[in-house]
Amino acid sequence: MIIVITSEQPLDNEAAQINALFTAGLEILHLRKPTFTIEGYKVLLDLIDVNYHNRIMTHQFPELTTVYGLRGVHLQEQARLDLEDDLEVTVRRYINKGFSVTSSFHSKEDIIACTTDFEYVLLSPVFGSISKKGYQGKGFDVSDINKKVIGMGGVNENTIQATLDLGYKGVGVLGGVWNTSNPVQSFIKINKKLK
Repeated sequence: MIIVITSEQPLDNEAAQINALFTAGLEILHLRKPTFTIEGYKVLLDLIDVNYHNRIMTHQFPELTTVYGLRGVHLQEQARLDLEDDLEVTVRRYINKGFSVTSSFHSKEDIIACTTDFEYVLLSPVFGSISKKGYQGKGFDVSDINKKVIGMGGVNENTIQATLDLGYKGVGVLGGVWNTSNPVQSFIKINKKLK
């Protein structure tokens, strides 16, 4: 499984590039634009082919899942922690409406300790980050965890095999796609290596 997380910054022709990624075989896109308002999210979603909306996880504005028929909601680590005792009820509410719920983690121990049943979880940083300077990889080995863990951080075509060797069920890519001269070609290379 390969997941692409959007660049935090708006990009030229971003929706066209996202459509091209889906055409090239992208399974799931995580829409993460921390500086965008809900209107900014809507503008971008309106430019993405409606046939791909059911493959998009939103990191903000969960109400857009219903409006746009999105795949589901991603709870970033702080959002998950902030829910405290309401986490299980919140996750169940989305699942009962037919949406996926996923979350981010930054330690293996926290994944093991979490009793909430997410479709999959993102764990980072596996390797030194491409998009965040100074974000050093931890080399987490998750082969002993019986959950669907997706590895993030420093993932590109050269680190795919090493990521899978650590027990990950897939990869999440941000800088390995968007910080290259041709994001779609970079995705295709990563996807080929993954298969």
